[in-house]
Amino acid sequence: MTPAVELCGVTKSFQQLKAVNDLSLTVPEGSIYGFIGPNGSGKTTTLRMIMNIFYPDSGSIRVLGRENGGPCMEQVGYLPEERGLYKKMKVGEILEFYGNLKRAQNVRAEMKSWLKRFELSSWADKKVETLSKGMSQKVQFISAVIFRPRLLILDEPFSGLDPVNAEGIKSAILDLRSQGVTVILSTHDMSVAETLCDYIFMIFRGRKVLDGTLHSIQDQYGDDTVRVQVDGGKAAIPDLDVIEGINDYGQVQEIHLKRGGDPQIILKALLDRTRVRSFELTRPSLHDIFLRIAGPQAKENHHA
Repeated sequence: MTPAVELCGVTKSFQQLKAVNDLSLTVPEGSIYGFIGPNGSGKTTTLRMIMNIFYPDSGSIRVLGRENGGPCMEQVGYLPEERGLYKKMKVGEILEFYGNLKRAQNVRAEMKSWLKRFELSSWADKKVETLSKGMSQKVQFISAVIFRPRLLILDEPFSGLDPVNAEGIKSAILDLRSQGVTVILSTHDMSVAETLCDYIFMIFRGRKVLDGTLHSIQDQYGDDTVRVQVDGGKAAIPDLDVIEGINDYGQVQEIHLKRGGDPQIILKALLDRTRVRSFELTRPSLHDIFLRIAGPQAKENHHA
């Protein structure tokens, strides 16, 4: 099967800044492929190169089997991080405009179906400027999918959405994937990446540091995490030699063990000083792995 997107040795610089450095990755067709990484790491630059908005300084990009985009870009939908709809246009007009721009079939029927799905049918004749932020974001999502793309690129699709609207977008993404659409999405929400994406790619300082399924990524780190709930929270956890570090989530703490560290030592010490409500030996969460690579405690030369 031909990959939906293939990058080989791609590099992109802006003056002295190397935004993307020798990046290679393969996005399998029909998958949801998550892009994660801190701000300024090169995520959006990579997405824009896939979209032909930027061109790489070196390396090659193939989209839907074709190098440098070309006609196949008519089969690619894009939701940019910087949302932008023509505020004075009516919702129906703008969706028809985007659909016709991509030579979509049955634009009006598609539009009606999507507006109904997102409970926006009564807003078709209203101007975009009258919409709430959540409504506007749903209209922009529809504009990216109204022509039935083969590849859909979403840059922070859940940013600023309340849980109900976020659930609606998530459900739509899963339905599109079930119809064979390949979805690339960037997100800062690690729980979205963990639960929604078939594959996860992390870029840090322009370089790829993670690439694979969640299970394969967690396999690299092993079962070296203890997740606890104790009376007193982080303050109740003793300073022990077996502890490499602690992520404090308020009600829950994730303790990162040193290599070969015995979790029973931690359990015994906790029982001696406080009430233990839960104690679980587990694999590190994606949030924890992200912090190990890119957090303030990460070593400069750390590579996953």
